[in-house]
Amino acid sequence: MRLAPRLQRGGCPAVTDPQLTSAPPAPQAVPDRLIAHLDMDAFYASVELLRYPELQGQPVVIGGGRRRQPDPHADGGEQTVHHARLRDYAGRGVVTTATYAARAFGVHSGMGLMKAAALAPDAILLPADFDEYRRLSRLFKAAVATIAPVIEDRGIDEIYIDLGDVPGARDRTSQDPMAGAREVASRIKQAVREATGLSCSIGVTPNKLLSKLASDLDKPDGLTLLSHADLPERVWPLPASRINGIGPKANARLGEIGIHTIGELAAADLSVLVETFGSSHGQWMHAAAHGRDERPVVTWREPKSISRETTFERDLHPREDRALLTPILTRLCEQLAADLLRKGYAGRSVGVKLRYDDFHIVTRSLSLPHATRDAALIRQGAGRCLKTVPLDQRLRLIGVKMSSLVPGDGSAPPSDLGPRSLPLFDLFDLTET
Repeated sequence: MRLAPRLQRGGCPAVTDPQLTSAPPAPQAVPDRLIAHLDMDAFYASVELLRYPELQGQPVVIGGGRRRQPDPHADGGEQTVHHARLRDYAGRGVVTTATYAARAFGVHSGMGLMKAAALAPDAILLPADFDEYRRLSRLFKAAVATIAPVIEDRGIDEIYIDLGDVPGARDRTSQDPMAGAREVASRIKQAVREATGLSCSIGVTPNKLLSKLASDLDKPDGLTLLSHADLPERVWPLPASRINGIGPKANARLGEIGIHTIGELAAADLSVLVETFGSSHGQWMHAAAHGRDERPVVTWREPKSISRETTFERDLHPREDRALLTPILTRLCEQLAADLLRKGYAGRSVGVKLRYDDFHIVTRSLSLPHATRDAALIRQGAGRCLKTVPLDQRLRLIGVKMSSLVPGDGSAPPSDLGPRSLPLFDLFDLTET
């Protein structure tokens, strides 16, 4: 059985390959959907460059501790700021994001800062400022909404936009069948820049899957428009892992059966994919490689849970470092309560997450008598959860989560959580109660 198709030069399936009989037909003159994916360019790093414009073009890494550096424009004047260098970092932090100049050295999000220092020792290291990132996130989304109000929020730096009913978006010329969509997307990019001073990349296609992929093709400050007719040239030569939803494990399995590109995945025998990945996932992979995706833009989605967590600069021991751990978890509970208040929810289940120094993760949760978003009650519940996990090993990370969410402020009276509630002053008190 042949598992991978014969390829033409450039990595696309040969047109004579019998497996391509299921390729999608030529696009209709007016597609059913016209969807854009907007992705802010290196968002956190770009926000920091607004504060420190002298770092433009330099390798800059965001991550590590939360201590802010001086504002060069404080008190209306200018001051010299001496930035930390990545080579001087010592700790357990990870890269939140990096400028494109830093990415050229192989630095990427999620990488340990110590490893990043080995790749780019002279890169500038800046701490994250999530309050500012959230502020600019709200600004860019509001700017988009003035042009195209049907938006699906996918996080702090990306959104899907339904352009189908935006005036002029479906206009076409004999030279450019997507002229209207191009003009609307260009206006959106300009509106984002005027509102924030930042650039974004936009992909416009008939569906969300292709738009997500297209927005990444011409970064930074890109504008990419694709139809199904563009798949052989623009999409099929790409690695299969570029499809959102094909992770490292699935990509490795594809490689084992001789499939490396999206084109090879499109030309693969569907029965082989189903046998390898199961019916649902195998069929999804095959459809995705052909650019098929029927998901609409969803303007509202009820959250299933809301959480807060932090990774420590050094491992902390539950007994030896109780004085440090207790206020950290208390602060997480307070931040979680504030998140619930801001988003208009209360939760009936509280949980904790611990990652030990050997990277083993444990989670515990318990149901509360009433839905709540009260920080003290969340803190009590987290303490009870901690009573049920081993606390004899050093910790890398701790987190707290509220789930079973309900709209509103909950109905919790100031009652206790039962006889085993921990004292509020010390969540890591290991004595029995």
